Amino acid sequence: MTIQRCGWCSNDPLYIAYHDEEWGKAEHDEARLFEMLCLEGQQAGLSWITVLKKRECYRTHFFQYPVAHIAALTDDQLENKLNDSGLIRHIGKLKAIRDNAIAWQKLKDEVQDVSAWFWNFVNHQAPNNDVINYREAPAQTEISQILSKTLKKRGFKFVGPTTCYAFMQAVGMVNDHENHCHFK
Repeated sequence: MTIQRCGWCSNDPLYIAYHDEEWGKAEHDEARLFEMLCLEGQQAGLSWITVLKKRECYRTHFFQYPVAHIAALTDDQLENKLNDSGLIRHIGKLKAIRDNAIAWQKLKDEVQDVSAWFWNFVNHQAPNNDVINYREAPAQTEISQILSKTLKKRGFKFVGPTTCYAFMQAVGMVNDHENHCHFK
């Protein structure tokens, strides 16, 4: 029996695993939320599969470490990371990971539970958006616009409303699995 998946999911095994095991599942772990927020920012102007194929390299350079370690990276250290073709070699995007770590720490100091802070934007439950097919899914919503503005005011980078909506989809804050998808 063939499992029905969302139309955006290609036959690439990496994409299938991402769709089946991660995308749209409620994520509350702060380290994973931080990673996904940053990775969605790395996607700006690129396809998600490009970022997904580079994710292990990002983990090696960044996400295996505590946020405090990432926040302490120097400009020189980030410049050196540009030599690794396993990363998206865009200094602004790499600096955004560090800047987001700094902003994350400040947010954590203020609210203690960053996961609850994010999930508060959707009243702590993922609404079902009844997407008929992925081409009908919105690029952004009123909530993602509010989240984007809030994050930017707090010093986060590469967190536009479209990036925020993709983040919300990825971590299960919205359910945009297509109606025919086995995982709906």
